Amino acid sequence: MAQKAAVVLRRWQRNHSGGAQAKPAQLVAFSFLSLIVLGTIVLLLPIARPAGAGSADLVTALFTATSATCLTGLIVVDTATYWSHFGQFVILMLIQLGGLGIIMLSTLVSWIIAGRIGVKSRLNTAAEGRGGVHLGEVKTLLIATLSFTFAIETLVAGLLTWRFHFGYGYSWAAATWEGIFHSISAFNNAGFSLRTDNLVPYVFDIGMLLPISIAIVIGGLGYPVLLELSLRARRRSQRVRHLPQLSLTARFTLIGTVLLLVVGFVGFATMEWNGAFAGQPVSGKLLSAAFQSITTRTAGFNTVDFGAMHPTSLMLTDALMITGGGSGGTAGGIKITTLAVLVAVVIAEIRSDEQVMVFGRRIQNRVVRQAMAVATMAVVLVTSAIGALMLLVPYIPTSQLAFEAISAIATVGLSTGITAVLPTSAKLVITLLMYAGRIGPITLVAALAARHHTRLYSYPDERPLIG
Repeated sequence: MAQKAAVVLRRWQRNHSGGAQAKPAQLVAFSFLSLIVLGTIVLLLPIARPAGAGSADLVTALFTATSATCLTGLIVVDTATYWSHFGQFVILMLIQLGGLGIIMLSTLVSWIIAGRIGVKSRLNTAAEGRGGVHLGEVKTLLIATLSFTFAIETLVAGLLTWRFHFGYGYSWAAATWEGIFHSISAFNNAGFSLRTDNLVPYVFDIGMLLPISIAIVIGGLGYPVLLELSLRARRRSQRVRHLPQLSLTARFTLIGTVLLLVVGFVGFATMEWNGAFAGQPVSGKLLSAAFQSITTRTAGFNTVDFGAMHPTSLMLTDALMITGGGSGGTAGGIKITTLAVLVAVVIAEIRSDEQVMVFGRRIQNRVVRQAMAVATMAVVLVTSAIGALMLLVPYIPTSQLAFEAISAIATVGLSTGITAVLPTSAKLVITLLMYAGRIGPITLVAALAARHHTRLYSYPDERPLIG
């Protein structure tokens, strides 16, 4: 199936590039755009609204479809009351397809980029030369992705269904629907909820927040890391003594995730202990700090009002959101690996090292340039978006506009409560940001990786002054 998909993709590229160089970045952008358009059309149907409520307006349908497909979670209407069960189901399907589309398109794009050198050969070379784990064929990765996704979503849905039924008295049918919706939304880091105030009603319910948190973290690690860990676990069960070292991607993602979770937990607990967490018991404050640290980087669920948070907490949230989660997963942001590479570059420069070395491995200069390009594009997009929003809605504080823009482009979905009151022009800007934030890292890296232009000449060296 994967081979057939690759053939179809190559044919599509030839038809749209005149047989020239393949452009997988265009495929990614077109695929997500098509899903958004389809979702918008379906949400415009009267059946997507409660009986007698009429049809949704175009901007609301477009904004919601984009937010769901891009796994953002920003909303301009109350998901629980504005949409019918059919409309909520459409949103859920957009979340699921958007989440699966990220990894599957990323994988197939990597196949196309490889050209005549198959992905298997590349991964085998990486495993032999850099100690990574042999990941196998793209087909294996796709099957493993689907299987793992549905397994985790089913497990979390079961736990949440049990909690909704026995903890809150929902009927089995209602509890099952709630469990499935929140499970898929959590694992795909979408942040959509069927509660008007998101997860605020469950602020002290660890039985509800723990499964959601686990799903968020697992989904945010990225499928390449999850597959690598699962293969290592299987080899351990087979009593294989000498396991290869973890890849840099896995190390960066795992270490970075732990560090960011700790930083977020300490930061929120310190700054909001007597602020947004005031009035909560000590255990509640600790749980709130932990959950917000988990959900802030990727998912966008909230158990407290971010509009009531201190500006310093919002700055911390901005930093966590723009960082995001692991590569090849459902999280947004520039990704942990990108930040890790940039930090390694800084450390190497401080030490005056000629090469960027981490954990006994050398990071190629091409990877360094790609990380710099992704980070620079993110800064440019965020800065431009904030400026545009300041022109369109000058009466809203800049800190709130910046928070909204970063949340959109990092596809997190947190808000200080201004999304619904933005004018149509500003909502369209946020819609474009969500789309750019979702496809941006994938398309940019794919475009950079696909370009192999070798010059037969060079220019004289010159050293401009830096700093």
